[in-house]
Amino acid sequence: MPLQAQPRPSEFVFARLRYASGDWDYNPKVAANVLNSVLEYTSIPVYRDEVVIPADAADLPAFPFLFMTGHLLVRFSAREREGLRRFVEQGGLLFSDDCNHDVDGLYARSFEQEMRATFGAAGAMPKLRASHPLYRCFFRFDTPPTTAHELNGWGDDLVHDYLRGIEHQGRLGVLYSNKDYGCEWDYDWKNKRFRREDNTKLAVNIAVYAMTS
Repeated sequence: MPLQAQPRPSEFVFARLRYASGDWDYNPKVAANVLNSVLEYTSIPVYRDEVVIPADAADLPAFPFLFMTGHLLVRFSAREREGLRRFVEQGGLLFSDDCNHDVDGLYARSFEQEMRATFGAAGAMPKLRASHPLYRCFFRFDTPPTTAHELNGWGDDLVHDYLRGIEHQGRLGVLYSNKDYGCEWDYDWKNKRFRREDNTKLAVNIAVYAMTS
């Protein structure tokens, strides 16, 4: 469906990846919550609506940020793999968040297979170093924030003290999490005032990195 009002190049757009094999539309409140945080903490202008887009869309490289999530199988076509390669090579950042928070789960295993098929050796997605600019570009993090879902012992019963990624020409192009940030951020942004600590601050760093790096 065409956009009623096209985003401007200066605006942060929360674009969500639609893929046929899994539950790509999980965590529907994440976009509004993240957009509110970017607006609240930074001077980056935001596009108010979430944009849903497939990996083989011709205009995918126009978006600096792409969110992907789910619990189920991840399978891309050859055209979709090519679209994701082009997106990363032209400066986009794909953030893939495993809702199972399970390194042996179906989403994790199939997504990792797709990244190796799409990016070759770089698709192994090594752990991000603690000094990575992503952790310093706005708020400062020594390790990626833990989620309540990890602490409750669901998924693989592990607290993942790392994120993984793929870099292209010195810039992060794929950010991969087994921490289930999607469920952590899936609440009405107006309820943030009831929280002792805003748990969306890492999302602000991801947005800032996508827009400025």
